[in-house]
Amino acid sequence: MKKLKKPNKLNRDDKVALVSLSWGGAGDEDILWRYKQGKERLENIFGLEVVEMEHTLAGTEYVYNHPEKRAEDLMNAFQDKSIKGIIACIGGIESIRMLPFINFDIINQNPKVFMGYSDTTTTHLFCYKAGISSIYGPTLLVDFAENISMHPYTIEHIEKTLFTNKPIGQIMAASEWTSEYLPWLEENKSRQRKYNQNAGYELLQGEGIVKGRLLGGCMEVFDMLRGTEIFPTLEDFDGSILFLETSEEKPPVWFVESGLRNYGITGVLDRIVGIILGKPQDEENYDEYKKAIQKVMKEFGKEDLPIIFNMNFGHTEPKICIPYGALAEINCNNVTFSILESAVI
Repeated sequence: MKKLKKPNKLNRDDKVALVSLSWGGAGDEDILWRYKQGKERLENIFGLEVVEMEHTLAGTEYVYNHPEKRAEDLMNAFQDKSIKGIIACIGGIESIRMLPFINFDIINQNPKVFMGYSDTTTTHLFCYKAGISSIYGPTLLVDFAENISMHPYTIEHIEKTLFTNKPIGQIMAASEWTSEYLPWLEENKSRQRKYNQNAGYELLQGEGIVKGRLLGGCMEVFDMLRGTEIFPTLEDFDGSILFLETSEEKPPVWFVESGLRNYGITGVLDRIVGIILGKPQDEENYDEYKKAIQKVMKEFGKEDLPIIFNMNFGHTEPKICIPYGALAEINCNNVTFSILESAVI
């Protein structure tokens, strides 16, 4: 894998930009309360100064119709020396439409914290192509704007990843999880989502200890980007740990099976040293996904490839932050996962 530039760490009073790179709901009148709630958490919990880019709150219809303006906001946020970090408002399904308007030199020359998940996988691969490390992690409307309060586990991992240049270290499993759907209505803002006890990580296969650099994203989006100029080359997967998670659409088992089979037939499985997988939303297809994964690994003679399942990233809460290109470790003996270096400098 190519070496990526790390961004500078965030400090209290730093300015961070919020961007709408896919779905533009942050600016819709009925959701604006949630946007403001997330913004207040960034200010009050993390001590950051929050700014909107020109089209952040332009609303669903405008944002959809103007991918070039989304890209303009992103480029301007990277170029603005006063802005130290960029956080996606939320994901969506079509941020790839920004690609013709992206200036990769601007991103490369202005490394800074960029964070989001789901369809934001696309922008992470913009950053990857540009040679900078970004953070697969919380978005404004989901995690920062969580009903009642942000989860302490999510806060802990944001602070460990973005605000210190010390190695992140071992990532413990969250004690609880939720993916309960509560409509984003203002009358629901005082309703706590129901949390379930978390069973922790599961070792699906493998033994010993492997180390590799992190590369991946939301499985549906990552797969959708195959064939584009931003999808990693086969060589980019050399010595990497592939991280994958599935969206709120809860893809059928055949999708996960077929996606992994494509990684086998194209040689990706020959290049990587391990895989980590996020908890499926609502734990739907939980056991079926595991069987499909093991089935495909057997097809390609990869029964010994270390794989940890049921990790806390992606489309359930609370969640960790995953820095692209950071050196990580899967310990099959203890069923642990660690990030061995800092995400920032």
